[in-house]
Order: sequence, then structure tokens, then C-alpha cells
Amino acid sequence: MTFARPWLLLLLLALPLWWWWRAQRLKRMPGAPMSDVRPASGPIERLWIARLPVWLRSLCLGAWIVAAAGPRLGSARQELRSEGISIVLAVDISSSMLAEDFSPANRLDVARRTATEFVRARASDRIGLVAFAGQALTQVPITTDYQVLEEAIRQLRVGILEDGTAIGTAIATAANRLRRAPGKSKVVILLTDGENNKGRDPMDVLRESNAAKIRVHMVGVDLEEEVRNKPQVQRLFQSVGRYGGRYFNAATARDLERASRTLDQVEKGALVSKPFVRDAPVYDWFAVPALVCLALAIVLRAVPFFIDYT
Repeated sequence: MTFARPWLLLLLLALPLWWWWRAQRLKRMPGAPMSDVRPASGPIERLWIARLPVWLRSLCLGAWIVAAAGPRLGSARQELRSEGISIVLAVDISSSMLAEDFSPANRLDVARRTATEFVRARASDRIGLVAFAGQALTQVPITTDYQVLEEAIRQLRVGILEDGTAIGTAIATAANRLRRAPGKSKVVILLTDGENNKGRDPMDVLRESNAAKIRVHMVGVDLEEEVRNKPQVQRLFQSVGRYGGRYFNAATARDLERASRTLDQVEKGALVSKPFVRDAPVYDWFAVPALVCLALAIVLRAVPFFIDYT
């Protein structure tokens, strides 16, 4: 048990002092006054009963002092909570994303749907959105407002940026957002269907991101042939793995969904155990008995044979 105002408990020391002062006072009195002129039969046997009102008042005062000190009863517990991570989705909106090899939908339609499902699967993470083609532009800063994020994903369109595929610039833009984000775990998830042909060198950006402890995952949309035949694309995805990220090739809508589910499991927020003490005030444990003692003392004072110690 703890007390909100423990210094008030010092007032309890006044009770034994008061009892000592009262005993000295009674010794100097020629006789104890009675509340009634009729003699009390059996005075010795009833001495403790006669003193009961005084004891009750003392108990009442002591209990009130303890209640005023703010007693609290607590218990130690462990709290498990999910520590959210910071994620930026970088989505390719170059003209090649209009290819309809996910018939009846095009690549961008499927990418939008996959990104939306990924967002809906999160609970406590902070997520931002970057769109890129020949340039990269932040559409939504890192936020926990998933409704705003989903609307921004739905609004992604080909043609709002200069055409091209600036993968390095997209990663750099996303990483810059993450540098200022709270939390220890920071992740870029990039969806693209092409090789870098504009902007910054992705290899340099990956090294910088790794140095800043930002992990990069890449989802290639039907890039299997490019990975196999183009050394530049192959080196890029090998570098992603070297720095702790993952690369997925999605030739179908189902592949994209599997990649999204895998990333959802890989990038789960950590469970953090935090000890704490939950306590509750228990002043009524003392205040209520104090009132009972006071009420009994008042009632007993009305009985004729009780000695008046006031």
C-alpha cells in the first residue's frame, strides 16, 4: 500500500499524546463525572464499556487521518504493446504501368489495389506515400490517417509526373521522409515495373539508406526477364538483398498479393513489454469505518451509564 500524502500520517502520533494527556488529567480529577445521576451497577465490570465511546472517537480520528493520507493499493503488471514502424510506399506511375498484362486490369490498377490492402493490414504503423516516374514526389507525408492514405493511393495516375523510371530518386525521396520519422524501424517498399533510367544512381542511394538504418524492399512488377537479361537490374536487386531488404517478382496479381502478405509478416511492429504498477485509491476502506465508529460513539453517549470523557 502506498499513500498520496504520507506526511499526513505524522498526525497519528498525536493520538498517543492525547491519550497520555487524558490519563494525566483523569488522575487529577476527584471523580469521573457521570452523564446521569443514577449510579451505574457493577462499575468495575462495566469500566471497558464506559470507555468505549472514547475509544471509538479515537479510532474514528485515526481512520480519518489515514484516509486523508490517500491510501492506494497497487499491483505490478506487464503491459504488452505493439511498437509501430515507419513505412513509405513508393509506387511507380510511369507510362509502362499502363500495360494490361494483368488483364482485365493494368499494372497500376493492381499496384494500387495491393498498396491499399497492405495499408489496411496495418494497425499502429506510420505510413507515407511517394509517387515516381522520371521524378519522385511525396503524395502523403508519414501519417497514421489511413483513410487519407487510401484516398491518395486511389488518386495515383500516369502522367502527373515527367515520364521515366527514377528508382534511385524515389528511394532517396522516401528515405528523406523516414530520416525524420519516429521509431527505430524504418522501411521503404518500392513497386516498379522498370529499370532505373533517370535521376540518382540506386546503388548509391541504397548504401546511404543502409547507413541511415533504413531497409528497402522492392516488388518488381513482371520484371523477371529484365532481371535475367539486364545486369543493371540484376545488380540492383542483389544490392537490395545485401542491405537486408527483399526482392519479389510479381508476374500476376496473385504474386503481388503474396508479396504484400509476406512483407506484412516481415515488417511487423515489435511487441514491447513495459512493467507498470496499477493502483487504485482505497480511502473508503478507512473513511467508512471511521463514520461507523463516530455514529456508534454518538449513540453510546446517549446511554446513561457511560462516562463522559469530553
